[in-house]
This record gives sequence, structure tokens and C-alpha cells, in this order.
Amino acid sequence: MIPQEIIKTKRNGGNLSQAEIQQFVRGLTDDSFSEGQVAALAMAIYLNGMHTDEIVALTLAMRDSGTVLNWQGKLNGPVVDKHSTGGVGDKVTLMLAPMVAACGAYMPSIAGRGLGHTGGTVDKLETIPGYSCTQPLEKIQQLLPQLGCVIVGQSSQLAPADRRLYAIRDVTATVESIPLITASILSKKLSEGLDALVMDVKIGNGAIMRTVDDASALATSIVNVANGAGVPTRALLSDMNQILGSTAGNALEVMETLDYLTGKYREPRLHQITLELGANMLMLGGLHKDKASAVAALEQSLSSGKAAEIFAKMVAALGGPADLIEKPQQYLAGAPVVQDIIAPQSGYLHYQDTVGLGMAVVRLGGGRAHPGQQIDPAVGFSHILPTGSRVEQGDVLAKVHAATTDAAAVAAKEYQASLRVANTTASYPLVHHTIG
Repeated sequence: MIPQEIIKTKRNGGNLSQAEIQQFVRGLTDDSFSEGQVAALAMAIYLNGMHTDEIVALTLAMRDSGTVLNWQGKLNGPVVDKHSTGGVGDKVTLMLAPMVAACGAYMPSIAGRGLGHTGGTVDKLETIPGYSCTQPLEKIQQLLPQLGCVIVGQSSQLAPADRRLYAIRDVTATVESIPLITASILSKKLSEGLDALVMDVKIGNGAIMRTVDDASALATSIVNVANGAGVPTRALLSDMNQILGSTAGNALEVMETLDYLTGKYREPRLHQITLELGANMLMLGGLHKDKASAVAALEQSLSSGKAAEIFAKMVAALGGPADLIEKPQQYLAGAPVVQDIIAPQSGYLHYQDTVGLGMAVVRLGGGRAHPGQQIDPAVGFSHILPTGSRVEQGDVLAKVHAATTDAAAVAAKEYQASLRVANTTASYPLVHHTIG
């Protein structure tokens, strides 16, 4: 069948067969579908949607466009992973990977870079001197059995069809298509050879999905498709109406991760969502039958120091310093300017524009306006007070870390503009509900 006929079928609201979808994915990798044809089919999918069986076929074809890791007979525990749809200050993967590894699971996490208002796990890790997120698959296969977790960037060998399709979606206003988001996320995650996957679908004024209905639609699609592809999957819908944790910015978030793993400080909301996601990973992976025992195991991984030890070993194995946990200040970049952000009046904090806070980090130099942009690892915000905090006029709301005093002053104003101080308190449920 020629590409025009496949495009016409979807343009007219029809369902694509498995063979038609496989032909399209081959066209993505061998260029037998032109840029215009890929764009036309992406728009047809955006406008007319896809049924679950179509999305399953698209996901599997994109997964199989490259290498699929196979761990059979090589590990003595389940292979699990989690994926977040993105937010501000989300450093959960950094702490969760060594925690679940300490509990007997294996986590080969293929992570991404930040773009727009969301921070990237790869960018955070690359603030550690020497840490290389660019690793051959052979190195990942060698290290995972030894370490229990490996966090790296996407290899060109994994789901190459997704890279071309995403690049075209990005310039054709088809990024928001739930079928295409689902296939993009899962084609990469399923190429890791997983036994179980847990999704963290963010909701709120700092998330891509602003409403519970939109987030539920995406979560349901991902769960149905992943289960249809043979990987048990569960999705948690969690709050992103404020920065997650007490920091936003790459080196600052790595420092918060180290403080979390060593027990120096664990911000309560960050700790709760980490335990929720980890418990579901351990249950889906078959290591624990109930949430209470899974949470207890995760807590033990922290209190025993085992999770911190595994993180340190992973950092060293991927090129970073062996003594990062003991001497973080020696290795993590610090900004030359650190200024307090002051409460303009007394009352209770409400964050109204968490996306704006993410973009403030970008404008400080801590994120990218375009994919090739260099980032400043040291900049961002720390000592962030959570929603509902009672403050008095003149109290410190947060600290801004910047390259110059002018940049710090602008960021402080942006921070204050993103919130309001009211006479009444408010809170949001951290986990709205679970699907799957």
C-alpha cells in the first residue's frame, strides 16, 4: 500500500491495520515516508484519534524499530521502571532508582533532557563531573546486574522511529495527541525489557496536563496500551500545582537528592510520592503483596544506607567521583549570586503559575529554549516553601541562585508573580487516584 492510501484511511476516520502501521514505522526509519507524509498522518491521528489496538501496534512497531533489551536469565529479580510526564523540581528518578534496587528490583532507566518548563533527569545527572549519560547498550547490560540500577540517556539504538516522529510532531502542532504521546513514551520504555512499569502522570498548573480529565485520559491510554503490549502497568495521577521538593535547578536538585538519600533532609511531599511510586513498582514487580510491606522495605533501604551506597556506586561506574556523597560541595557547581526572595505580605502561600517558575529557571540559564542550548548547572531556586505555608511579611519564601545580581532580581520578581499570599490556606491531594 502506498503512503497516500494509509494517510487517507486515517484522514477519513478509519482504523489502520497492523500491517499499515508497521509500514508507516518502517517508513519513519528508511525515509520511504516523506516529511510531509509523516506530518499528514500525524495530523490525521491528532484529529481522529486511534483505538487501543492501533496504539498497541504503533507502540510495538516503534519499539521494534531498534534494539530491545533482553534480561532473561541474567537477573535474579524483576526489571521495573517509572516514568513521569514532567513537572518542575521532579527529581524522583534519582532517589527512587537506588531505593528499588536496594529492595531487589532492577531499574534500567532511559531518561531524557529538559525542554520547555520541565527539567530533565539527564541534565541533572550531568551536573556531576564526569558522569556520562551516553553509554553503549553493552555497558548498560554489563552494569545493571552489578548495580541494580543504571540511569542514562536515550541510545540511538532504542526506538529510533520515535525520534523522527517526535521531531516532526514538534513542528506540526501534533505533540498533544494522546495516541502519539502514548506510543512515544511506551516505545522507549518497553525497549528496556521491562517486567513492570509505573507512570506518574502530573496534573496542575505546573504540568502538561492541567486537568484531572486530561490526565486521566492519558493515564488510561498508557495503562491500556502497555498492558496490551504485555507489560503490567499502573498510573498514579499526582499533583503538580507547586514545585516538587524544595529545589528547582539541576545541581540544586542533585544536592537535594543526596540529602534525601543520606537522611539529612527529606521534604515531606517529595518523600510521599517517592514511596507511593516505589511501592507500586515493587508490588507490580511481584516483590511485595501489599503496600505496607513495600513501603517498609523502601524506608529500610534509606535508613540502612543501602540506597545511598548504590547511588554512589552508580555515579562512580558511569564516570563520576567515587566520593560525591561525602564531598558534594567539592563537585556540584554553586552560583556566584544567592539572594533571598521575600514575602510581600502576611498570609498563606498559594502557587498559581508553577510553569512560570519552571520558565524562570530556564531564563536563569538552567534550562533550554531550544534543544542544543547549553545550560548553567548552578542556577535555580532552593529553600522553597510549600503551598499552604503561613508566612509573615518579610519572611524568606525561597532563595534564588543566579549568575548575576540583575538575573537574580528578575527571577525573584518572577517568583513573587507566580504566587499569591491569601488569608486562607489551601491544599491539593498529592495522589488524586490510581489507574490500573
